[in-house]
Amino acid sequence: MPTTHLLYLHGFRSSPQSAKARQMAARVRADHPRVTWWCPQLPPSPREAAALIAQGSADWPAAHMAVVGSSLGGYYATWLAQRRGCRAVVLNPAVDPARDLAAHIGEQTAWHDPAERFLFRPEYVDELRALAPGPLQAPERFLAVIAQGDELLDWREMAARYAGAALRLIEGSDHALSDFEHHIDAVLSFLDLL
Repeated sequence: MPTTHLLYLHGFRSSPQSAKARQMAARVRADHPRVTWWCPQLPPSPREAAALIAQGSADWPAAHMAVVGSSLGGYYATWLAQRRGCRAVVLNPAVDPARDLAAHIGEQTAWHDPAERFLFRPEYVDELRALAPGPLQAPERFLAVIAQGDELLDWREMAARYAGAALRLIEGSDHALSDFEHHIDAVLSFLDLL
């Protein structure tokens, strides 16, 4: 089914200014101007991020909406897709961010503006655990784009988490998927937007 509403969720310390978000936005605007596009700045609190995501997409038709998420955004995308029954594309998705981000409690700098700082609080780890999406209910609704060269997350853990989903395993690359322009068509095709 063609996607009429598309949500993009950035990763930890990232923003709507990420290269992948900007590339997706440009392609959607150029090729599918009628598609509703939303790429919000997510708050550091996972509970608040989930509330923003849920409220902002509450009126979207589940059969025609999709979500793309990168890293921590992939975790949130999985949570939303499980709740709404929509399609999801996850890009080097965080599998266990409560475990991984426990080491990052304290003041953080924003990736795209180091002058911008935020506090990652200890309770946010518990908020991440509370959002655990559980086993994939419908793996066929997911596409996982995973780089074997990811320097932050273990590609084998990501691939195991999305077993049964469409899988695009990339030799090399990196956590940011710096070569995303070579994979964007596969993402758009999965979302019936190519």
